[in-house]
Amino acid sequence: MKKFLLLLIVLCTFGCKKYVVSFEQPTDKKLDNLKMEILLDKKKIQDINLKAANGLPTYETIGLSVSDDGKHQLQVKVKDTVFNYEIKYPEEKYVLVTAHLKNNGKIHVGILKQAYKYRLR
Repeated sequence: MKKFLLLLIVLCTFGCKKYVVSFEQPTDKKLDNLKMEILLDKKKIQDINLKAANGLPTYETIGLSVSDDGKHQLQVKVKDTVFNYEIKYPEEKYVLVTAHLKNNGKIHVGILKQAYKYRLR
């Protein structure tokens, strides 16, 4: 049974195509308890509640399945604003999403996309 589980984990790790999306938890206390609704191709995937971190930001990571063509639309809803991003697999396999407060008090959600893992220090 242990060999079967190990084989399943290895096959899924190397055989499953997934996007890796990391959500940065902000250091700005004004963004504490902010709710972000995550949609992939207009289907709700998950709700993320931002929790302000002291000092260095932390990250919440999820894996999202890839379709045959590898193109998806990632939407992030914050309050009454929707931010739309197009993601292409495998060129943009790793995605980093961050929310920050502009000088005018509005919330902005930014995104970084790349083919290799981020080094977060």
